[in-house]
Order: sequence, then C-alpha cells, then structure tokens
Amino acid sequence: MATPLVFAATAALAVDAPPAMTAFVEAEIMSWAQGPEVIAAVNEQNARTTSATSDQITAWDTAWRAEVGQTDQPMISEVIEHPLSAALRDQVAASGGRITELFVMDAQGLNVAASDITSDYWQGDEAKHSETYGAGPGAVFVDEIELDESTQTYQGQVSFTLTDPATGEAVGAVTVGLNAESFY
Repeated sequence: MATPLVFAATAALAVDAPPAMTAFVEAEIMSWAQGPEVIAAVNEQNARTTSATSDQITAWDTAWRAEVGQTDQPMISEVIEHPLSAALRDQVAASGGRITELFVMDAQGLNVAASDITSDYWQGDEAKHSETYGAGPGAVFVDEIELDESTQTYQGQVSFTLTDPATGEAVGAVTVGLNAESFY
C-alpha cells in the first residue's frame, strides 16, 4: 500500500522515508565513509576552503551551475575526476540499484567528491549539511522522498556528519541518495 504513495509524490509533495533507508546507510555506508580516504580528502579541501568568504562561495556555486549541461566543465571536472569520486561511483555500482548518488561535502558544504554531477556546488545552505555538519559528530538527517531532478528517480536522501577519528571533530558530511522503490 505504501509503494503507490511514493510514485504519486511530486516535487511539491513529499513522503517520509522508511526506517530501512537509515538502517541501510548505517550498515552499508557509514563505516567506509568514515575511513581514511574520505576523511583525508575532506581535510585536504577544508585546508583550502576554510577561509572562503560568502562571496567566493557564491561565485563558485554560480560557476558550477553555469557548467551543468555544458561541454566545458572545469570546475565540475575537478570534483567528478577526484579519486574519491571513483570510489563513490564504485559504491553506487555495487549497491544493486539501491544507491542513486553519493556526494561528500567539506566543512563549508562545498562538494569534495561526487558519484555524479550535482545541480549545485554548495550544499551549505541546505538541511543535508546544516542538520549534519552543523549539528556536530554523530548527526544523521533523513530527508523526505521526492522526485530528484538530477537522477530522475524518487529518491530519499540520508545525510550524516563526517568525523575525523584523530580529533573527534566534525569535518564535513556525506549525502546518500537512495532509490525509494528499493526500500518499500
């Protein structure tokens, strides 16, 4: 009975994500996402972006959005060609269709790596970052199921804070897009 609700949802109407989505992320994603490769990539970017001004962040986000759908994508390519992005694509491929996208954000909410091109570069103004990184270590944010424009699937997103095991401090966040049909 719940499945028709997912497909009846529109961008304006959203459906609560089932607990199975969070359980999947906790069991299958969190352990490797807190691993040294991910934490090192986030820490490296944090070292470059920590002093970025809001004007710089806005300019970067504007440049990213202008590149979406274009042939020349230098800014997007820097993220999509990051070695961590290849590992994210491997996770998506190994998920059997359950994961639709994965992306990692730094402390500012800027993309560090992504399995696919995101619609914007700066996630810092969205709940996926503010409710995770902004809430500190251990935070998990489960968004409602919606039609995702970039993946063209009904997707729920589960996001969580990345914590540096060496310091215990929040350093960034991860968002996992999940194919809602796989969890009903």
